[in-house]
Amino acid sequence: MTASAAPLSAPDLSGRTAIVTGGSRGIGKAIAKAFVDQGASVMICSRNEESCAEAAAEIGGSVAYEQAHVAHDDDIERVVEATMNRFGSIDILVNNAATNPYAGPTIDVDIARWNKTIEVNLTAPLMWTQRVWERSMSNGGGAILNIASVGGLVTSPILGTYDMTKSALMHLTSQLAAELAPGVRVNAVAPGLIKTDFARALWEGDAGDQVAESYPLKRLGTVSDIASAAVYLCSDASGWVTGQSLVLDGGGLVSFGNLS
Repeated sequence: MTASAAPLSAPDLSGRTAIVTGGSRGIGKAIAKAFVDQGASVMICSRNEESCAEAAAEIGGSVAYEQAHVAHDDDIERVVEATMNRFGSIDILVNNAATNPYAGPTIDVDIARWNKTIEVNLTAPLMWTQRVWERSMSNGGGAILNIASVGGLVTSPILGTYDMTKSALMHLTSQLAAELAPGVRVNAVAPGLIKTDFARALWEGDAGDQVAESYPLKRLGTVSDIASAAVYLCSDASGWVTGQSLVLDGGGLVSFGNLS
C-alpha cells in the first residue's frame, strides 16, 4: 500500500517576526510588504529615519522601524533589542542593505571605498546574523536570507568590487547554512538587473532595454519578483532548502553568448 503524500505547504509567515535591513525602499521594502501580507510582523531599518517612517506607513499592518547604520555594532544591538522587546522573537532575518560606492576596474579602486564595500555588503550580514543567532535563533530556530547578486557569478569591467562582495556573500550563505543547521536555514537570492533606484544607472534609457532584450524572458526584474522568492525561502514551503543561492535573472546566465 502506497503511503499518502504529505500535503503541499503554501507560503505562510503567520506569527513570525522578521528584520529586514535596508527595508525603507526597493527590494527591502517589497520584501517587508510581502512578509506582512503573509502574516508576519516586520522590523525595517535604514540610515534615514524619515524614509523608514514613510515606508512603514506605506507597508501598514504589523510593521515597526528603527533608524540604523547597517554596519555599526551599537545600531545592530539596538535594532535587535527593539525587535525582541516589541515582538518577542526574531524568526527571519533578511540581509538586504548594500552599497556600491565605486564603479571601474578593480585594479584602480581606492582602499577606502574597497573597505566600505566589504564592510556593508559582507561584514554587516555576518554581524547581523551573529546577533540574531545569539539573541533568538540559537534557541528558537529561523530562516536567514541574504540578498546577493548574479554579478557574484561573473566578472565585470566596472562592478567587480561590488560583485566580489556578493560572491563572498553567497559563500558565507553556504558556510553559515552548514554551521547553523538544523535549526536555522540560510539561503540567498542572486538577482539580475532589477528596476530599483539603487540600480537606476544600469537600467534607465537604452541600456536597460538592451539588457532586457538579452534576457530570454525579455524583461528586467521587478522588486515583486524578488519578494515572491523571499517569501518562499523564508517560509516552511522551502523547509528542505538551505545553503542555496537562487538565481533570479530572467534567464540571463543561460542565454546564448550572454553572461551579463
